[in-house]
Amino acid sequence: MTRNARLANEAWEALFRAQTAIVRELEQSDVWADLPPRDYGVLYALSTAPEGKRITELGEDVLLTQPGLSRLFVRLEKSGLVQRFPDPDDKRVSRMRLTPAGAALQRRVGARHAMQVADAMTRTLDAGKLALLRDLCRELAATPHNSTAPEERTPQP
Repeated sequence: MTRNARLANEAWEALFRAQTAIVRELEQSDVWADLPPRDYGVLYALSTAPEGKRITELGEDVLLTQPGLSRLFVRLEKSGLVQRFPDPDDKRVSRMRLTPAGAALQRRVGARHAMQVADAMTRTLDAGKLALLRDLCRELAATPHNSTAPEERTPQP
């Protein structure tokens, strides 16, 4: 294994373990108001889209499969937190959006969750490290999935 490959794997392992530890801490808190964190993720994703989202768009935001998201959405719809409406661009599909009750719950839980995230992240990271972490993660997320790092590419003759 090359030095860059080893370092990349160590960095991935560290990132994965940090994310897992923080998610566990956040999920075990009492901020959720009887709303599972995955359900909150859907409410949050919809809170950023006043025009609503198709289920495929929502799946990209919350990282759930379409069948899993469909079941979750039915549960949220029955609870009166979300609603379907016809997509103005394609009448064959629906869009989803928050109801007023869903928006109110998202804001209430979101405010507590944001404070909890801030507490967890600032426990050991100062503003400079937080900005660096944010920027590095955005860069990783923006990298096309099918490309390889420049130093790992096979040279062309």
